[in-house]
Parts: sequence; C-alpha cells; structure tokens
Amino acid sequence: MRYAVIDLETTGDQPSDDIIQVGLVIIEDGAISRRYASMVKPNKPIPEFIVQLTGITDEMVADAPEIEDVLSEMLPLLADSALVAHNAGFDHMFLRYACEKSGYLPFDGRVLDTIPVLRMLFPALTSLQLSMVSAAFDLDHDRPHQADSDAEVTALIWLKCLEKFDTLPLLTVQKIAQLFENDPGDMGWFLQEMRLRKEMSVSIDPDGHRYFRQYVLNVGDWEHEKPAREEEEAAEIGKAETFEPFYERIKDNLRTKFERFEEREAQEQMIIEVEKSFDANRHLMVEAGTGTGKSLGYLIPSLYYGIKENKKVVVSTHTINLQEQLRGRDIPLLHDIFPVPFRAAVLKGRSHYLCLRKFEQKLYNRDFASEKDDRVSAAQMVVWLSETKHGDDEELFFANRGAEFWQTVASDTDSCLNRMCPWFKKCFYHRARHEASIADVVITNHSLLFTDIQAENRLLPAYKQLVIDEAHHFEEVAGKHLGMDLHYGSLLNTLLWLYKDARNGQLPSLQFRLERGSEERATEWNAVIESVYPRLVRIKEEWDKLTELLFLLVSERNDAAGSETGQYVMRLKPELLPKSWSSLQVIEENIYLEATEIAKKLEKLVSELKEETDEFTTSSVLTDLSGSIKQLVRNRDVLRFFMRMPDNDYVYWLEASPYYKSKSVQVFAVPLDVSQLLKQHFFDTKDSVVLTSATLTVNKSFQYSASLLGLQPLSDEEKVKTVQLPSPFQYRQQALVLIPRDFPSVKGATADAAFLEALVGSLADVAIETKGRMLVLFTSHRMLKQIHPELKDRLKPHAIQVLGQGVDSGNRSKLIRMFRSQAASVLLGTSSFWEGVDIPGEALTCLAIVRLPFQPPNHPLVEAKSEQVKKNNQNPFTALSVPQAVIRFKQGFGRLVRTAQDRGVVIIYDTRVLETSYGRNFLYSLPGPKIEHMSTQHLVSRISGWMGGENE
Repeated sequence: MRYAVIDLETTGDQPSDDIIQVGLVIIEDGAISRRYASMVKPNKPIPEFIVQLTGITDEMVADAPEIEDVLSEMLPLLADSALVAHNAGFDHMFLRYACEKSGYLPFDGRVLDTIPVLRMLFPALTSLQLSMVSAAFDLDHDRPHQADSDAEVTALIWLKCLEKFDTLPLLTVQKIAQLFENDPGDMGWFLQEMRLRKEMSVSIDPDGHRYFRQYVLNVGDWEHEKPAREEEEAAEIGKAETFEPFYERIKDNLRTKFERFEEREAQEQMIIEVEKSFDANRHLMVEAGTGTGKSLGYLIPSLYYGIKENKKVVVSTHTINLQEQLRGRDIPLLHDIFPVPFRAAVLKGRSHYLCLRKFEQKLYNRDFASEKDDRVSAAQMVVWLSETKHGDDEELFFANRGAEFWQTVASDTDSCLNRMCPWFKKCFYHRARHEASIADVVITNHSLLFTDIQAENRLLPAYKQLVIDEAHHFEEVAGKHLGMDLHYGSLLNTLLWLYKDARNGQLPSLQFRLERGSEERATEWNAVIESVYPRLVRIKEEWDKLTELLFLLVSERNDAAGSETGQYVMRLKPELLPKSWSSLQVIEENIYLEATEIAKKLEKLVSELKEETDEFTTSSVLTDLSGSIKQLVRNRDVLRFFMRMPDNDYVYWLEASPYYKSKSVQVFAVPLDVSQLLKQHFFDTKDSVVLTSATLTVNKSFQYSASLLGLQPLSDEEKVKTVQLPSPFQYRQQALVLIPRDFPSVKGATADAAFLEALVGSLADVAIETKGRMLVLFTSHRMLKQIHPELKDRLKPHAIQVLGQGVDSGNRSKLIRMFRSQAASVLLGTSSFWEGVDIPGEALTCLAIVRLPFQPPNHPLVEAKSEQVKKNNQNPFTALSVPQAVIRFKQGFGRLVRTAQDRGVVIIYDTRVLETSYGRNFLYSLPGPKIEHMSTQHLVSRISGWMGGENE
C-alpha cells in the first residue's frame, strides 16, 4: 500500500487563511521512497503568533512559489496514495481549499489520521501531541511546526504504527477490524486492509499469546500465581540475623549495581528508625525532606520485617501516581538488590480495574454511546488486553470520551458474578487481591484504606504494620471517605443506566431478551418493568426540581468562598435552616418513596428471574441491574441523610458552579472530627503505624499533625516516636528566598487594582530576567484569571508563553508537559500545583508565591472546625489556620529544588511574612534557604546576580 504523509503550515486555522509551507513524504512497501517540501507565498502577511510558533517569516516566503505551482508538483505524488496526517482533518481541509482556489480537482483518495490509530495501537501514550509522540518513540524532531520536519516525523510514526500491526496477534487485529466493519469512513477501510494483510501473512502466533473467549490476553489464571518463596526459603532471613548485617548486604549490592553509589545519611537513619518501630511495636512520625529517598527508607525495612516475621506490611500513598512510581521504579530496583526473593503487590480501588465480562458484553452488543469515539476506545482496549498484566486504568491514556467509556466497563462489587463469571480466573481485580494475599508488602492508597474500614476489613489482607506516605493528607482523605456526598450527575447516571430511552438502558435490554426468550412469565415481568418507567421519570423530574431550588439557594446566598474557588459554597446548620427547607424536604420525600418502590419491585423481579434462567447473557444483565438498584438505594440514602441532617457531629454543605448551575449541584455531609475514628481504626488496633511526609511539622513540632490524626500523647516515646530528618540538599547554596517588603498588601479575600498591577509588573520583569522557567502559585482561581491576560500581553513581545490552570487547560499533567516542552514559559497554578508537581532541572528556575495559602475561613469545614476550637477556648487562627497554611506553604516551597543540582529563586509577594507575628512561622519552617527582603525595584538585579553565581 502507498501512503502520502502530509503536513501543512498555514497563516491560521480558518478557510480564509493561506498555506505557507508544505511537507510530503511518500511511503511504499513499508519504507520512505520520496520526499517533497516547499515554502509557499501567501496572499497576506504571516501573523506574529504564527511566526513565533513556526519560525517562518514574511522574508522567508517572499520569493517562494505560488500555491498553484506547488500543487502542480505535489498532486501527482498523491496519486494512488492514501493521505496520512497528524490531525488529518486540518491538512485535508486546507488541501481541498487550495485545490478549489487554484482550479485543480480536489484530492479524492483515502484520508487517514494518525491520532486515532496511535490511540488504538499504543494505549499507554500519555500525549498525542506530535512532539510528545516523537519523543516517546525516540525520534528526532528538530524543527517542530515546520512542515518538512513535521511530515518526516509523522511518516516515521506511521511506519511505527504499521510495524505495530505486524506484531499484534491475528485475533486482536480481527477484533479491531470487526469493531469498524460498519464504519463507512476511511478508517473502516484501512482496518479491513490491515486485517487482510495480517491474515495473508500469519500462519502461527510466534509470541505464544493466551486466548480466551475470542480475546487475546497477556495473563493466565490468577490462581496459578505463587508466593515469592517456598516455606523453607523463608528461613533465609533467619530469626538470628539482625537487621544491620542484612542491610549491609543490600548496600553491597547497591555498590555493585551503581558505580557512583552515595550513602544518604538521612535515608539510612529513616531505614533504621522504621525497622526499630516495627520491632518495638510502636508508632513513628518521620518528616523526611525532599531528596531523602523516603520510598526506599520505608520499603527496605518493611520487606525485611514482613519476610522475617512472616507478616503482611501495608504501604499506603495519597496518590495513584506515587503507587505507580513505587511499582515502576522502586520495586524493580529492590528486586535487583534484595538478598532474598519477595513479592510486592499493588492494590487499588475496584473501579480502577477492567471488568472483562462487562467489556465482552459491551462489544458484543455494540452498546456505544458515542459511535465514533467509543469504537476507538474499544479498539484501544482490545490491543491493551493483549499487553497488560494488571488491567488497571492507569496504563491507559483516555482521550475525548474515553473516561466515560471506562466507567461503563469498570469492575464493581454490585455487578460481580464472582465464581459464576466465566472470566473469574482471568479477572484483574481478583488477580490483584490474590497477589496482595500472597505478597510480603501491599502497596495501596489512603482511599482504599478507608473503603476497607467501611467494608469491615474485607478488601485488604489482614495486617498489623502500616506505612502511611504523604501522611499530611491522611486526615483530609479520612473526612471525605468517612463522610458522604452526592453530585447531580451521580443520581442522573444511575437513572440512565436503568432507563435511558426505549432502546438503551438495562431495563430495555432485559425486556428485549424476555421478548425473545421462552420464559412463561415474560409478559408478567415485562409489565413490572413497564410500571417502573414512569417512576424513574418522576425521580428525574423531582431531582431536577430539587437541584434547581438548591442552586437558587446557594447562588443567592453566595459569599467570598465562592469567588475564591470559582464555586458557590453554602453551609447548612440543622438549627438555622432556610425557610424554604421544609418544601425541599417534601421533594426529597417523593424521591425517597419512588426510589424505595422501584428498588422493591426490581429486586423481586431479579430474584424471580435468577431462579428461572441460567443463560449467561441474561444473568449478566441481571447482575448489572442489581448493581444499579443498589446504587440507586445508596444515592437515596445519602440524599436523605443530607436533607434530614440527623447527626450533629457532621458538617453539611452545598456546592455548585456558576457555569453549570443546577447540573453542578453537589451535597456534602462530612464528620467534623475524624481523629477519634483514626485512633480507633489505626493507632489503637495496629501494632505499628509509620507516618511520613516532607511536611509534618510546624515550627519543628509534630504537635499539630499528631492532634489532627488522633495520635496522642507524643510524650510517651514507647508508643510514639517522632523524627525530623534534614534534606540532603544544600538549601543555602541552592535556594534564595526574596520578599519585596514594599509590595502592596491584600486586604480580605479580593485583591485591589494596585496589588494586581504591581503583581503583573513584577512577574513580567522577573520572567523576562529568568527567560520564563517560572511557576506562580495562587490561592485563588479568580486572581489567576485576572492576572493571566495582562501578563500574557506583557510577555508576548519577549516570546514567553503564559499557561494558566483553568484557562489554557484544566489538566494538570498536560499543563506541566506544555511548560516543560517550551523553556520560555510561565505557568500559573492554584490548589493542585502546590504539591506533587515535579519539574527538576533548569525547566523551573523561579517560584513565585502570590499569597500565603490560608484556606478560605468561610469554607464550611474550616468554619465548623474553628467553632469547635473556640469551644475549647483556643484561638482558631493560631491553632488551626496558621499550622494548616504553614504545611501547605512548605509543600509549595518544595516545588523549586527537586535534585542536588537544582538552583533557583523563590519570591514571596505576601508581606505578612515580615509584618505579622505569625509570619515567622512560615519562614522558620523552611529548610534553611538564604532569605532576603528588599524593595520591589531591586528584585531583578538580585535575581540576576544570584543566577550568575553570586551568593552574597
């Protein structure tokens, strides 16, 4: 097959714009056979932003040929070819316009887009941007946004796609082609061609893939997974061998593996402290600064203790990202250096795993909500099934509506057939649980720890030793998981799963099967289903009415908390309810009664049907239906708890977005104080809990964190030990903190014009000096959006791009990729950018903190906790607000220095650190950087001197 890979540079993206450069690469017989490239003379000047993007100037195209002349050379090369492009719709559209304007017949061949093909064939690619894909494939892309370079790299990527088709099992290619067999477009034609080519060339499967129910898998039965050691091998860490000689063996192996192995004193101390705490059955709080190597600091003693004592050790992280980092980076290293074999298992929440039964059913029924996009997602997952060993969604990159597709095929408790399921022995969730049961160390996350508590400890294997990493989040996650919330869309989706329209939903699907089946009571059962439809419609109508009234309530009473976060927020107190509340409770009562009646009827129906039928497809539908009924009942109960507010130890509030109005309404009910629950479930029942983070202390004291977590008293060292470990970084040489002492102050929640003007001016001056490479941390979405356009205008002439969270993209990972890929960038971020952002090296040279990160005092949970503190005769500001903000501030500061080679500047624009009595808490909590204050006008010259190597 012959492919013509094309790329065009243009003066814009409208039909009235002109082509300024073409690049064409011809592929024949699996290799590049010819290249063509030319500048094109446009009929208008090239806009400045296109010059910045492409590097192509008016001078470069002044003597270039007209588009008619270029087409006369190019079009013959396209004959008998399929046109291939990255985001093909754009290039094909411009080619068509150019042909029409120049009097040529339009190109009428096949048009293929690399983007959906890449999504299908390389399921884990984290970005489909051309430069990111070329980097992932180790392809040189020396001049991004120039047509000849882009066409060349697109051609090499297309060859990678063709190679991937050759390596896929025949059955996988047939499955993908089958998904598109009714697609009248060029993608359907192309995939049929790939299927035919594969069928002509394949005789045997050289890779020995496993086949099951017409799918290719990369796993066998999970029951065959064995522990890492036989019983007699476990004795290799003998009861007599103490930890010190064992650890020396590990260090010897590290020296052998790494030529430049350097011992980290803080990491070594952490390893010893964790091992001692496990051995002594006591709890440990250890603050380990950035660069300590916390992961190995707790994994080495956890594995040693788990193997020696034959006990399970559980490690919990706040983020899935850190779980993946431990699985992908730290565990493989430990396998290399550990003196004895071991198993470490990763266990996540159930919805992270694919349900193979649901996926099979979905593809069999072609149950696609979005025909075009869901087919690509399904094909992506068919390929992924032939490669994955874990079946968890972190391995997939979801574009467009992929995440919605995943929700329909994710594993869940309510719809699980367990041993009755034909996929049971291949099931990814049950595999993960089995692997956890035979592992020495289980790596999970805080959310699942609390889900396990709610499930009466049925999810995780029994354990008495626990390591909590990112422990500064533990109390917050506890509140969320031990509380409850309900979003408008959650109840709506449950209703739609049951009944979307006459053709879609679990109930119409069941009716269809009953009509085609031979059951004697089919007519009776169909009548029951028909009687439920009006009730479902009534719930939808009542829910719409209730959320509209709740939105009116929250928007009318909106306060500064809403403007700070971009959300409307309203606390509800049982003793001070709005006058309209009783009428809202009437609507909730209607929903409650309808949902109860539906659940009663459908549960009876499912029970009768299960006795009558054993056909797999029908029992599969019934299982899913049971799951939806349980979900409806859960939603009903959460709504009742919120509307009736029966427990005074809970905080109740409403949130909504001014943009999505009633469709964004979310209700919350969260326990006010979780410290006693944490004490009850963890510190009183576990032998040893190790809590670690880079930010557990305030003013060198663990007292604040310990009181939040219910880990008291700290004075009893036999029960709790605290250790603060310094970072190995030389902060005095690596980081300079600058405070412009004459900077305007901000009064209250909103900034005045003087502050905003001064901030834009100073940020622009600093960004020009540092050539971008700057992260600016805000506490308010509103202020970020106020600053963004003006800062962008100021920096545009200097070719420095400004990226704003919630402006240029809401996706944090995408923004960080964009920031890294173009050195001259300023990134503006709010809440989620204060931690977990890792940008080592020169990509980040300057960190600006606009305001100290105090939580809005009128957020319902903060307000309720403040009231509780007042009742104890304490000052909520000093007891609660300041410590919380200091920990957040330390996290923000930690974004700058990520490695021993990093060097940079932190600017604090909030003069409260100098002017207030509590300000010293923030500066005193930093890990020893150089701190200076000066007038704003001297900032740039000081930064210039520091970055040039001056330390004084």
